[in-house]
Amino acid sequence: MRPPFVGFIRKFFLLVLVSALCSSTHGSTKSEKTLAIIKPDGLSGNYTDDIKRTILDYGFSIIKEKIVQLDEITVKRFYAEHSSKCFFSSLVKYMTSGPVLVMVLDKDNAIADWRALMGPTDANKAKITHPHSIRALCGLDTEKNCVHGSDSLKSAQREIPFFFGELSADVIAEHDEL
Repeated sequence: MRPPFVGFIRKFFLLVLVSALCSSTHGSTKSEKTLAIIKPDGLSGNYTDDIKRTILDYGFSIIKEKIVQLDEITVKRFYAEHSSKCFFSSLVKYMTSGPVLVMVLDKDNAIADWRALMGPTDANKAKITHPHSIRALCGLDTEKNCVHGSDSLKSAQREIPFFFGELSADVIAEHDEL
């Protein structure tokens, strides 16, 4: 009679082998990159370390980061999609009011997960509906909401090279194909 653990070891080995085969041939690991910006109110309010710690605690990797002082021309180019909106001039003034920390985050489902962690655009609404989000904890209102994040893969593919030209747009999302 064989010891009972031998059968367990065989089953465990078989399970590990099947799992490895499935993940390497049928599984799809989706690593995404997204742009994250800690805005002037986040830097001046000394929230940077807390935000970065939260980012890491939620499983993101910070691939690149740099502190920059944006000028009016750069902000107008970056937020060009909002140029016809009534808040555009105020946004430009705000984003040039102090330095920002620009980061590239990497994680499976990074874009959606970063947006969820940020919370609603309106920090006042975030305080009620998403009280543990970054904007609820650090933001003041719709404009001074502490952080920015790409809203789609297409936006990430435009925004990351805008600040980090050395990162190719085609590696923003990596997918293991079947």
